[in-house]
Amino acid sequence: MPQVTIYLDETTRKRVQKAARSEGVSLSKWIASTLREKTEAKWPRAVLDLEGAWPDFPTLDELRQTTPRDARREKL
Repeated sequence: MPQVTIYLDETTRKRVQKAARSEGVSLSKWIASTLREKTEAKWPRAVLDLEGAWPDFPTLDELRQTTPRDARREKL
């Protein structure tokens, strides 16, 4: 597994060490877990919370009932 060196200011180092201790994991595992979480390809919570915010928005089935007309293609 590759290793990475990072440089932290003293305040950040103390906060990160405290967070790792509070979760009962090593500093390395805490940093790796946090980086994995922050770089995961998923919708942010704020976006997921919008589900159902527009009651009149058509469902996926309703959207698929009609097929829009395709745009005219240029001749090559």
